[in-house]
Amino acid sequence: MTQDRRNGIIIGIFYIVAAASSIIAVVFYQSVLSEEWYMSAVNGFETKVLIGVLNDLLLVVSAVGTAIIMFPYLRHWNEHIALGYLCFRFMEAVFIAIGLVSILGLVQLSMHYEAGSIAGENLQATGFMLQSFHRWTFVLGPNLMLGINTMMYSYLLFRTGLVPKPLAIFGMVTAIMVFISGVLDMFGIVEPASAVKGLTALPVGVYEMSLAVWLIVKGFRRGRLRN
Repeated sequence: MTQDRRNGIIIGIFYIVAAASSIIAVVFYQSVLSEEWYMSAVNGFETKVLIGVLNDLLLVVSAVGTAIIMFPYLRHWNEHIALGYLCFRFMEAVFIAIGLVSILGLVQLSMHYEAGSIAGENLQATGFMLQSFHRWTFVLGPNLMLGINTMMYSYLLFRTGLVPKPLAIFGMVTAIMVFISGVLDMFGIVEPASAVKGLTALPVGVYEMSLAVWLIVKGFRRGRLRN
């Protein structure tokens, strides 16, 4: 097996791990993102939330991993766009990591509430602030930054022919959709958990899974690789 073939498989695995870990994290965070978030420790959910945090850390590692491994293939064709992809992919990971701080803060406050060392309006205000903080890091990272970097690398994949052009075109379309989803959320046109938001953001996940399967099964097209 050549190094290019191994790299294609690794990138594909990273995309699958990123998708799985992001879903697990969202599911496990529900207790601290609800209105009664302060009851998380009382109800015994702190371990579950921390597992969600570990999954988001795995998402960060996977996102950075795809960027590092894919960059050498993209830079041969347009180094400026490839570097832009690398930077915006890193920014996506940074926003996700920053959002984890708010989740950990909510868990910590919930533990203090359980111990009876904190209560009152300050608790509710601080919790609301941390929840809002997490919401905005989600909009900026997995929506806006994801849309930008997906457009960049999908465009380069289209120009290079490293993967089938229809797949790359699909990637550019989904990049626009997830970016628009973030903008609509930012201006309050759609709700974060609405069906419209989900339908506009979901296709980029389908694209990443399709790309992952292609790279694992087929790899980069040999005739398009450059040394």
